[in-house]
Amino acid sequence: MLTRQEIKQFLKDMGVKPTDTLTIHAALRKVGPIEGGADGLIDALKEYLSDGLLLVPTHTWANVTPANPVFDVRSTVPCIGTLAKVAAFRQDGIRSLHPTHSMAAFGKNARAYIQGEEKSHTPAPVGGALSRLYDVEGKVLLLGIGHERNTYLHAVDERIDVKNRIAEKGFDATVMDWDGNKISCPDYHPHQVLGLPENVSGCSEYYPNYKKAFEDADAVHYGQLGNALCYVCDVKKMTDRMITIWKNADRDMCVCDMEIPESWYR
Repeated sequence: MLTRQEIKQFLKDMGVKPTDTLTIHAALRKVGPIEGGADGLIDALKEYLSDGLLLVPTHTWANVTPANPVFDVRSTVPCIGTLAKVAAFRQDGIRSLHPTHSMAAFGKNARAYIQGEEKSHTPAPVGGALSRLYDVEGKVLLLGIGHERNTYLHAVDERIDVKNRIAEKGFDATVMDWDGNKISCPDYHPHQVLGLPENVSGCSEYYPNYKKAFEDADAVHYGQLGNALCYVCDVKKMTDRMITIWKNADRDMCVCDMEIPESWYR
């Protein structure tokens, strides 16, 4: 069984600092048994980030829709896995008020970091909690999964205004805050990518196309935690590499499997 101490040693070995801002996506079944389960993993991450900030995505994009446009931070269940469902309702964190891409924040300046998310009109706007990982030189930890679950990359798409990422038609959402107050979030535009194969749910399924380019930029380090291959990703290096690629690209590289030409980033 994976212990908290082993998790903390893994973070140290992977170059994560106790002062870092870190966001995580995990397939816990691939990691294997963890001391304390999902709560134990969060506890270990919090303890290690003793002077930093842990952000656990608690997304509700499948649950908050035009047909059901209400996000209640106290009760709307995440749609993305066990870790999110546990983190969302822990009393030692604070969940942001983003209608579809909320995050639970734990640690230093947690409340200040997630303030204002109810004003978001897209999933990952510039200035929002995801996008600001670039400003604080944060890191992304992927446990047992790859870039297809690297939600931060949506923030880069919005930062550089990649076309065919956001629905043209929005809907009026409502956010219920921690005290039950109702907040209007008008004209909210969710993700929508046209031209994908029928069996593909979104452009993130093709984010692994960036893998080689990220490795070339030394933006990703690999390690083993439990039974899972893990990525520790440098947000600034990933973002800068994507900006370079999109300056040189002659097509959308995330609507199909393709190898990104080295000439686009070297």
